[in-house]
Amino acid sequence: MRSGSEEPVPLHEEFIYCCGAATHVLKCGPWKDLSKDESKNLPRLLFMIIPGNPGLAGYYRTFIQALYCGLNQQYPVWVVSHAGHCKPPSGMEMIEDTDIKELEDVFGLNGQVEHKLNFLRKNVSKDIKLVLIAHSIGCYITLEMMKRASELQVLRSVLLFPTIERMAQSPQGKLMTPLLCRLRYALYMPVYLLSFLPEGVKASLVRFALRGMKTCDESSITTSINLFSVDCIANILYMASQEMIKVVERDSTTIKQNLKKLIFYYGTGDSWCPQHYYDEIKMDFPDGDIRLCEKGLRHAFVLDASKEMAAMITDWLQDDLTKL
Repeated sequence: MRSGSEEPVPLHEEFIYCCGAATHVLKCGPWKDLSKDESKNLPRLLFMIIPGNPGLAGYYRTFIQALYCGLNQQYPVWVVSHAGHCKPPSGMEMIEDTDIKELEDVFGLNGQVEHKLNFLRKNVSKDIKLVLIAHSIGCYITLEMMKRASELQVLRSVLLFPTIERMAQSPQGKLMTPLLCRLRYALYMPVYLLSFLPEGVKASLVRFALRGMKTCDESSITTSINLFSVDCIANILYMASQEMIKVVERDSTTIKQNLKKLIFYYGTGDSWCPQHYYDEIKMDFPDGDIRLCEKGLRHAFVLDASKEMAAMITDWLQDDLTKL
């Protein structure tokens, strides 16, 4: 495998309704439809990215391009936003205008799990194997997906900076829980007022907020403009508030049942899943593929280390892919 091409890889971009909620999908590679069982040209494997929170697909644009190139452009790499985290294009509402309610509380944590399962059922043939690459709360969602839908043909799940336990007790959780659970409504008015700013001014504010980084992915700048939408922020903060309440105990049963399929990657200075969480899961599952970052990557690696992360993942999966 090669580490990736310097040439930008074209992406296919879609805004769809999934479970009645606006959803942004980025598809890397020539395959735009993986649902037709009768097609003889379907790939054997799909790499699907389950994002963190904010669950905006655009944050993973560089990551999926680098991953696709590192995989020698042999397999599709898709990222699916969380329900309601993207700002829909003009003419599209956040919630589908229909009398049929597909899912109760689609913007909540449970709803986001069902949202991803629904997307797979409707858009990916059952014959296609999956590599699920999850980030942050996406790791919790991925474990829930594997628990609820054992029929999924998951070859591997790569869990990056996994927030799968005791979120409210983590250093960042202790700081954010009061804000997310009791004070989040106070943020809506400032966001509403900022939403009227010109796009160029919004981009300048984002650059100022990220000024401490030596290098910042340009796609992160443009994607962050979504955060000036009150609807997006409301859904993002609502989901985050549920994370603090619901992500408490690690699901060791599901981990044990799927241990050979899982790769965990913990950070050394991660305030959402501190290093002692790594020490404890490593002790509980000594035979698991549980790694500790030696490169000093931040929890939000997509801001400045997408290519580096993609290169590591392609190295980790070489043996699996040669056996296909």
